[in-house]
Amino acid sequence: MSAGRVHLEVDGPIATITNDNPDKHNAFDDAMDAELWAILGELRERRDLRAVVWRAEGRSWSSGRDVSALGGEQVDLSHHELMSRGHRGILQVLDIEAPIIVALKGWVIGGSFQRALVCDVRVAAEGTRMLLPEVGHGVIPDTGGMGRLYQMAGHGLVSDMVLTGRVLEADEALAHGVVSRIVAPDELDATCREMAERVAAAPAVTVKMARRVIRHLSEPTLRSSMDEELIAQTFVNRSDDLAEKRAAEAEGRAPRYTGS
Repeated sequence: MSAGRVHLEVDGPIATITNDNPDKHNAFDDAMDAELWAILGELRERRDLRAVVWRAEGRSWSSGRDVSALGGEQVDLSHHELMSRGHRGILQVLDIEAPIIVALKGWVIGGSFQRALVCDVRVAAEGTRMLLPEVGHGVIPDTGGMGRLYQMAGHGLVSDMVLTGRVLEADEALAHGVVSRIVAPDELDATCREMAERVAAAPAVTVKMARRVIRHLSEPTLRSSMDEELIAQTFVNRSDDLAEKRAAEAEGRAPRYTGS
């Protein structure tokens, strides 16, 4: 098992990624991102794997970004370049030959929720709660989540979640196809492992071709959405309204937005 707060364990044809920052509900910082990108890069190069389970220690799969770490790492990159680096990191998922089954529980928030959406299958423990709070912080979701949710649930749900930041409970997520199963919390890991073993036991070429068809249906929309998010988020980051939001918060007054 690898060191750090994102671990990789390979057991025969099945790999397991584990988020291991439980004291912060598995919130990600730059160091955890780097660990994840390295793990995904390793999995992308392996041809012996048949399935991947992505799980977490503690109460939540991931509460999104570790806001206490924001600004803590000095990097000589523009906002656009930072986003591009993050997109390259998570899009490695699409080049991994083995399907990825995500074991969701507790809070699943923001960019972490979107990373789970990029994967093949999502299973939720009872009580799992998902949300996209970015607009409330003056930015937009930018990790493919809007495109994936649109594919799964259509215009209405994605607009509601993105524009209001409201919580999506596990039962509703199942009804919309965002997750495919709901299980008891103490059965989550075992269920995902059993699913991975079933995939691993099927003929490899059959699984590969089935995923190829599914990806040809879904991947172009995802990539197009992420390209648009990259442009839009860069614009938002330099907008007058975001500058006004930050100034108003610092000065303790109501913001005066102009839509520019």
